Order: sequence, then C-alpha cells, then structure tokens
Amino acid sequence: MNVIRISDISLPELAVYSQLTERQLRNNLHPDEALIVVESPKVIQTALDAGLVPLSLLCEEKHITGDAREIAQAMGDACIYTGTREVLSQLTGYTLTRGVLCAMKRPQAPSVEDVCRKACRIVVIDGVVDSTNVGAIFRSAAALGIDAVLLTRQSCDPLNRRAIRVSMGSVFLVPWTWIDEPVSSLREQGFCTVAMALTEDSITLDDPRLASEPRLAIIMGTEGDGLAQETIRDADYVVRIPMSHGVDSLNVAAASAVAFWQLRLTDK
Repeated sequence: MNVIRISDISLPELAVYSQLTERQLRNNLHPDEALIVVESPKVIQTALDAGLVPLSLLCEEKHITGDAREIAQAMGDACIYTGTREVLSQLTGYTLTRGVLCAMKRPQAPSVEDVCRKACRIVVIDGVVDSTNVGAIFRSAAALGIDAVLLTRQSCDPLNRRAIRVSMGSVFLVPWTWIDEPVSSLREQGFCTVAMALTEDSITLDDPRLASEPRLAIIMGTEGDGLAQETIRDADYVVRIPMSHGVDSLNVAAASAVAFWQLRLTDK
C-alpha cells in the first residue's frame, strides 16, 4: 500500500478533499478528468463493487487496518493519505465522522436508450434541486423496485457528495442518466408517463389501471412548485396520493417512496 502521512495540508493532491467545489469536481470542460468524493467505508465499497475507479484515499491511520482495510488493499498503487483526526479536520474543515474519504473518477453517463432498454419501472426526477431529496429518492428507488432513474438538467447532480451519502451508495446501484428531451418522448420506448401532481382530474395512486401498465415512467417534480403544467398536460396519467387530516402533499422524497411501492411490479 502506498501510504502517505500528511505533514502539509496545502499539497495540491489534497485539493480534491478540501478546496474543489462540486462544479470544479464535475469539470464540464474536461469531463474525462471529472471526479467525485465518496464518504464512509460502506459507500466506498459499494462504489468499488460497481466498478468505479479510485484515485486516492483519505482516512485516519487506524482505519487502514480497521474499517477501511479491504478498501485500502484494493487501492493498488493509488495514494492513501493519512493523519490524525485533528490534521484531517484541519484539512477538510470538519470532523470526519466515518473517518474515510475516497476520490474517484466520475463515471460517464450512458444514453437514455441504454438506461431504459430493459426497464419496466423508471422515475424521472424533474427539477429537484435539493441533494438530500435526490439522494433519498435514489435510495427508495433501489429498495423498491425502480429499474432506472432519469434526471432533467435542472435537477441536482446525483454524484454530488451529499446526495451520494444520503443515498447510501444507491446512486451506484441504479442505472441513471440525464434526459434532455421532453418526458413525453419516453412513449417512443413504450412507457406510459405518470405525473405525480394535485389536479382536479388526477386519479389516485391505487387506481388499478396503473398497476396493469407494463412500463411506467413516474415523474416527480420540484420541492416547491411541483411539475410544470406542460408536463402534467402531456402525461398519460396524472396521479395523486390520497391524504388524510387535511394534509395536501408529502415531501418529494417521501412521495416517491410511496409511489414506488404502490406501482412496483409484484411479479418480477
């Protein structure tokens, strides 16, 4: 193992952990050089199992032979930077509660066609900007039978550091990509579109017509304004979750979990 004990926190090799913003990590001008930062041994191992390429590891020394032992052994010639908790806190600006960070090459997003080819249930995240919500939607998608995730360009990046952490690595388990065409274009791939929205003519989530559809694209809208009227108008179904006690709606992450469970394919 290539273990390097940190004596100078200003080393340029450490900038990925302390200085680079999410935008700089994405490196849109040079996407082949884009990076992500993954936290905690469990999530890092999930990323490695999914085939992501590690570039360096940052952890307390005790974790090299402890929680991160298998990860450290899988690093090959990549640098493993280590130091005391105090040094690492000085570097990152906060105490590492899990003690381990890993810089990895950002995987390239596949095409919509590739992501959806074998999918029966997909979710379209339309303009959801909160990283916590995006991470939670991915976690529910992985757990509740969603085959793929599409995101509009206005949505938060699923490989945002916080989104990865909240998803517990589910962003590496469910195929996903960006969608640039109108959601209605998914009909060309055999999907019926389901707009989750409160309208006068929306049907309830337990309507039997929904469960009978072989391929569904469930569209989840922004935290504040919901889906655009055009998206609602163009959808095959407009669907609401029945509510009680005068509550009109759920947080988008909670609503997605309810929708995924109700609309899952039970014979898969």
